[in-house]
Amino acid sequence: MMCGKEKPAYLLLQRGQQRTSHYGSLNSRRTRALVMIRKNDVLHSAAEPETRAGFLRYLHKITLNPNTAHKELVLSEGNRKATLKEGGQFYSCHPERFTEYEQVLSKESLTGRCYWEVECRGGAVYVAVAYKNFSRTGGLYHCGFGLNEKSWALRCDTDSYIFYYNKVQTVLSGPRSSRVGVYLDHRAGILSFYRVSETMTLLHRVQTTFTQPLYAGLGLVCYGVTAEFIQVETETLGGLSFCCCGPKIKE
Repeated sequence: MMCGKEKPAYLLLQRGQQRTSHYGSLNSRRTRALVMIRKNDVLHSAAEPETRAGFLRYLHKITLNPNTAHKELVLSEGNRKATLKEGGQFYSCHPERFTEYEQVLSKESLTGRCYWEVECRGGAVYVAVAYKNFSRTGGLYHCGFGLNEKSWALRCDTDSYIFYYNKVQTVLSGPRSSRVGVYLDHRAGILSFYRVSETMTLLHRVQTTFTQPLYAGLGLVCYGVTAEFIQVETETLGGLSFCCCGPKIKE
């Protein structure tokens, strides 16, 4: 049923076109602005290193947050190492603690350009990054690393690598190493995983847009498995030492 006098169709069409044109113009300007910002990020982002010494310029010290650790994860080595043990250790209740799966997040947030290495021993380990608001409880797709839009994970098994993001898995080829290097350029939206041995071998690279600071994560699958953030002596060049935020003068 029509209320009041019906307007001519061509007037409705013209007004609709004007409204579409107005908002379309705004959206177009916003799109151009976003593209310019994105290009600016890329132009001002340093090229990804090619050697281990180059990656070590962005070495970031990472420690695990006991308040996030699952009850069967035992932390040691100054909270740099996690071991999955039956019975685990006592932790007080905390809203940030993982309760369903044997996972833990870092204490430090990650922005800028960062690099870290993880040594995996004894079985499968998930080397991950996640947003702070990543779920700690619920089903696998809510709080499992790499199975949602808030986390990215590389599963390092005894004979294979598998990358996970948002329920999609990518099987990766290449020889296995016990050590994995992770490179993050938060502003440029780059996340890269490397096999660390005598050379750096790229396993998988992600190009996306990160909307929040990230936290490093570990997920352990079997009892006896260990994963440790390795302390590496920072390379120095001409009196400069490097961190995730770029170079700073060494005192």
